[in-house]
Amino acid sequence: MSTNLIVEIKHRVMRLTINRPELKNALDRSLYGALADALEASQSDPQIRAVLLTATGDIFTAGNDLADFVNPIEETGTPNVIRFLKAISECETPIIVAVNGPAIGIGLTMLLHCDMVYASTSASFRAPFTHVGVVPEAASSLLLPLAVGNAWANDLMIAGRTLNAEEALSAGLISRVFEDENLLAESLKIAEQVAGLAPNSVKQSKQLIRGINKEQVKAQMQKEGEIFAEQLASAEFKESVAAFYEKRAPKFD
Repeated sequence: MSTNLIVEIKHRVMRLTINRPELKNALDRSLYGALADALEASQSDPQIRAVLLTATGDIFTAGNDLADFVNPIEETGTPNVIRFLKAISECETPIIVAVNGPAIGIGLTMLLHCDMVYASTSASFRAPFTHVGVVPEAASSLLLPLAVGNAWANDLMIAGRTLNAEEALSAGLISRVFEDENLLAESLKIAEQVAGLAPNSVKQSKQLIRGINKEQVKAQMQKEGEIFAEQLASAEFKESVAAFYEKRAPKFD
């Protein structure tokens, strides 16, 4: 298990805390693998009735670690990011998220696969895919318009608009907003309440409410992944990365 993911189980709640504050809780291959392992374990253990996902410090996650894109390595078996996306999208255990600060990129799109998303007043939400020369992932090009409508989705995914917590609540992206100091306690309280309910009733209700064709989600993820990979090899992405490291605006011909 990655040291960058803290796993605690208490009162039938598996609490997962992303713990990489020195890199703004950016997700790398190791963290994706640890998250996938934990989510898979939550389904095989009948004593785990809810998952609570949060992060340390004052940021939820800065998104995918750019170093993984710049220095790709060959992973044996299924890549950890694919394992994570499969695990979070197919998890039958209710997933509650406490967004304790900025949720960027995958930090936003993963929320579309979760069941209850609570945010601190200082949280913000951004999907800057076009700003770094890539495209949406995690089936977000399908799920975000379904969740918030095309107008909000285009503003987020194409224009790269940043939403504050109240805007995200208004858009329907999150469930509730709590004061920063109360977020974790309130989210944990709800997770424990869910964990204490009739487990099959909760599981079946989750499936009914989600009601989205799993094959459609899987197909959209695959399509996004193919285009995403093409963009990683593009001149646009190379210019975006160079601009990021040189602290300047990218220049596209």
